[in-house]
Amino acid sequence: MLKSLKSKNILITGGLGFIGSNLAMQLAKAGAAVTVLDAMIEGLGGNQFNIHGVKDKVKVVIGDVRDKKTVADAVRGKDVVFHLAGQVDHSRSIEFPFEDLDIRCNGTLTLLEECRKNNDSAAIIYSGTRAEYGAVKKLPATEETPTKPIGMYAITSLAAENMILMYNRLYGLRSCSLRITNTYGPGHQMRKPYGVVNWFIRLAMDGKPITVMGDGKMLRDYLYVEDCCDAFMAAAENPKSSGEVLNVATGKGTSFIELAREVIRANGNGSYKLVPYPEETRQLEPGSFVADAAKIRKLLHWQPKTSLANGIRATTNFYRQNKRHYW
Repeated sequence: MLKSLKSKNILITGGLGFIGSNLAMQLAKAGAAVTVLDAMIEGLGGNQFNIHGVKDKVKVVIGDVRDKKTVADAVRGKDVVFHLAGQVDHSRSIEFPFEDLDIRCNGTLTLLEECRKNNDSAAIIYSGTRAEYGAVKKLPATEETPTKPIGMYAITSLAAENMILMYNRLYGLRSCSLRITNTYGPGHQMRKPYGVVNWFIRLAMDGKPITVMGDGKMLRDYLYVEDCCDAFMAAAENPKSSGEVLNVATGKGTSFIELAREVIRANGNGSYKLVPYPEETRQLEPGSFVADAAKIRKLLHWQPKTSLANGIRATTNFYRQNKRHYW
């Protein structure tokens, strides 16, 4: 936790979701005045239990980021706005593309306009995604790697990011975008198979074989949620982040088979099996991905601290203790 944020008034959109709630807990425990805004749309991962440890220290507003009055009221007087509200299920974004577009783009534009009108001094930190890059020919991907998103969720995320950057250039809003890699940890929804690490953990805990698609050799860059939150706070604290796009990643690639084995070790038992890609999944699969995080390390002095093994153990232990709130 950065000292300069302890006395700040902070808004987190999507603050009852996975990353938003972890961020809310870290900030509230450190003494910041935290407000979370969340629509609690069924199936999108919002969970009141996610802030159980700080529920008396956090103001919760159940409201939609697309509602102008709600957002106008929420942004007034805030020093920092962490914008994490959005639809993050790839499959759902294909099945319900207008919902994905509306929440991500209309919601982001509403937030930006209300900040411009009511609080143009607030720092706005946007949660982008590594999926904005799409299929990458040369790894690791840097911020200069061309963006060629291939799924609806990634397309709308990139569009929202460009809105964030436009408002920075046009109106001087202090805003930036963090393109985060595959993030895992406590507080992630566990009922649907998005968020591969957490889903593998659920399968192992349920005594089911972990299903690994393809040959299992494809790489991903897995980031523990506490390290991810540290990056958001570093971006909010440091004015050098303004107008920037920054990868938030470990820079280390781990194959799906290696991931499955690590989850099995943390669980104490389990197994995995290779299965073919379903046709729709194969069409949207961008291939291996690892990100270069040199820029954020140099600019904001951030770097991840949690190894994959330690992160998976901590996540597994969390769900053992709190299973009834997530299954």
